[in-house]
Amino acid sequence: MPSTEFDRPALTARAVAASVSVASAAGIRVNDPHVLADNYSVRVHLKPAPIVARIATITPVVRSPVESWLARELSVAAFLAAKGAPVVPPSDFLPPVPHHCDGLAMSFWRYFEPISDALPDGATVGRMQAELHAVLRDYPGDLPLLPPLNDIPRGLERLEQLGNILPESDLRLLQTTYDRLLRQLSNSVSVLQPLHGDAHALNLIPTAKGLLWNDFEDTCTDSIAWDLINLDDEGIAAYPNALDFATLEPYRKMRHLHAIVWVYAMSPEFPDWLESAKTMLDNLHILKS
Repeated sequence: MPSTEFDRPALTARAVAASVSVASAAGIRVNDPHVLADNYSVRVHLKPAPIVARIATITPVVRSPVESWLARELSVAAFLAAKGAPVVPPSDFLPPVPHHCDGLAMSFWRYFEPISDALPDGATVGRMQAELHAVLRDYPGDLPLLPPLNDIPRGLERLEQLGNILPESDLRLLQTTYDRLLRQLSNSVSVLQPLHGDAHALNLIPTAKGLLWNDFEDTCTDSIAWDLINLDDEGIAAYPNALDFATLEPYRKMRHLHAIVWVYAMSPEFPDWLESAKTMLDNLHILKS
């Protein structure tokens, strides 16, 4: 999707219209669709229905077929909700499967009104992450390994195809760094288990029912280290038997690399984010030298 052809407002409007169309076909009245978020996917509160549509707009550039990501997210959230875990469940107004309209894939979720803008403290996030992991251990479905193991190769492939985003020397650095970190993670002796995949404070929604985990798109199987690196010192201290710094460090570096590749690969669609990615890439060069 070249930058000269990308029209984000038009894509957002198309996503809203598609979600309203699917809901209307299911007999759901939507009078006032309200966009809650518009980044790699668009989230729409289908007012007055207690439903949030999540439409995959930009994500399929790197994650394809995106339907498999949506299906896993729905499956894991439904499992957790059935176990009584504090999560935002799929909507019960539509089948909990990926839906399609106008070339876009989407899923539908129960809407909860946020009651605060304040983020939960680190200790709370750490305790809740440990409780979530305990329930996730019983998830019976198949899950992929870490998202970077898909996103980074796909992102580098897109950067090579675009040709004018990064010089060859930067692409080589990103590839060699990925190869090195992959070997370190492969040699880890950590026990693998189902994870949230992106378990940080911003993915906890404060509601009248308490804090609810949200956004399981990155759900995967690996060491708990991948979720633990989202915690601050308080969160690590609150997580029982948390892993040590040396075990967490290659996962932190892989997440850092993931962010660099993701932002550069998406730069035709999100040019405003390039400055922060450039700083991270410069730091990678410094560490290499």
